[in-house]
Amino acid sequence: MLGLWHKIRRTGRVAEPAPPPPGRSGADRPPAAKALGGSVQVRYVDAGSCNGCEVEVGSAFGPVYDAERYGARLVASPRHADALLVTGVVTRNMAEPLRRTHEAMPAPTVVVAVGDCARNCGAFAAGYGVVGAVGDVVPVDVEIAGCPPRPEEIVAGLRTLTGR
Repeated sequence: MLGLWHKIRRTGRVAEPAPPPPGRSGADRPPAAKALGGSVQVRYVDAGSCNGCEVEVGSAFGPVYDAERYGARLVASPRHADALLVTGVVTRNMAEPLRRTHEAMPAPTVVVAVGDCARNCGAFAAGYGVVGAVGDVVPVDVEIAGCPPRPEEIVAGLRTLTGR
């Protein structure tokens, strides 16, 4: 605690400034994300993960990493969402709900696959109850690598959608 007090006295700030925004050229943004402007409403779906990514997604939207300050906001309904954030392999029981969630979203739709399991099935490849990766069920625009990915990487992936 003493270190924080000295930092406040020395700099006048509690936190460090935000990292630089993603490439200004816009080349790293998916085409559908360019139509969204500077903010994106995110519907989150766990398609069958081990819950490691859920903890990191919770941290990314929590007060420390605060993805909302970059224009990414969680919403409860796919009808209000611009982006679909999916973690885990797609299991047999979640394939149809994931498709329906994707279909219920208004266009343009952006899908973000978070974690190695969502990208390529990771450690659960060829499992009995596994249908496949997220890209096998719905089209994926952004992939965030890691098992689990750090909150900073999740926020950086969401910033490619918002451009902020």
